[in-house]
Amino acid sequence: MATIKIKQVRSAINRSQRQKRTIQALGLKKLNQVVEKEATPQILGMVKKVQHLVEVVE
Repeated sequence: MATIKIKQVRSAINRSQRQKRTIQALGLKKLNQVVEKEATPQILGMVKKVQHLVEVVE
C-alpha cells in the first residue's frame, strides 16, 4: 500500500478533545512536523477529520 506524508500546519489549541486525540494518534506533536503513514482507510479517515489542521504532502 502507498504511504502518505502528513504535516501539521495549525495548532490543536482550542480544539475539541476528539481532534486533539486524533492529532496525537497520527503521531504529530509539534507544528510543521511531518510523519509518514500507510494510506489505510483508518488513517485517511483520521486525516479527513482534522483536515483543517493538517495537510497531506505527496
